[in-house]
Amino acid sequence: MNVLVVAATVLEISPFLEQYRISKNLPANIDILITGIGLTATTYSLTKQLNIKRPDLVIQVGVGGCFDNSVPLGSVLAIKQEAIADQSVIELDKLKTMFDLKLVPQNQYPFSKGWLVNKSEILKKIKLKKVNGISVNEITTSKQKVKFYNETFVPVVESMEGAALHYVCLMEKIPFVQIRSVSNYIAERNKKNWNMKESITNLNNELINLLQKL
Repeated sequence: MNVLVVAATVLEISPFLEQYRISKNLPANIDILITGIGLTATTYSLTKQLNIKRPDLVIQVGVGGCFDNSVPLGSVLAIKQEAIADQSVIELDKLKTMFDLKLVPQNQYPFSKGWLVNKSEILKKIKLKKVNGISVNEITTSKQKVKFYNETFVPVVESMEGAALHYVCLMEKIPFVQIRSVSNYIAERNKKNWNMKESITNLNNELINLLQKL
């Protein structure tokens, strides 16, 4: 199996890169793509890479914020469906998506009821908890936006790249998996309370475990 591992930054997969350099237990047919941060950079970088070499599976890994304070920091989750949360407008104290506004049919491919849903068989086999993810261009710090997003999407994880992975891979009909570790709780901007080190360690352990089982 030819696998493409995708991350926004080198920092997020640095333990994996070191393990990959020295390990004989990982399959050799792995390519690594550092896309840069955000939906635009990820969409461009991933699409360009897929035009160069088409993989059998794309695995996106990264840290993210969490809306659910009952989820311990450092937890690793798999994302079953994504939405671009801030591709929306607030009217009469209510968030309306582009689907609510009838700008795009909610079942127009690759969307399904407004979501970018991962139906890959590989995702079904992963034992990690599967949750809703949202992607944003602006990291959420406002309590009002937290309220709107919770009411509209019931998300667990927020990132700045997940929806780009889902969109591109669904359009290209390439199996994919997105796994995220929880580094912080949404709207908490005090980085002293974040757990970046453990999140990255746990994330990379799950990535290596997944690759060894392929």
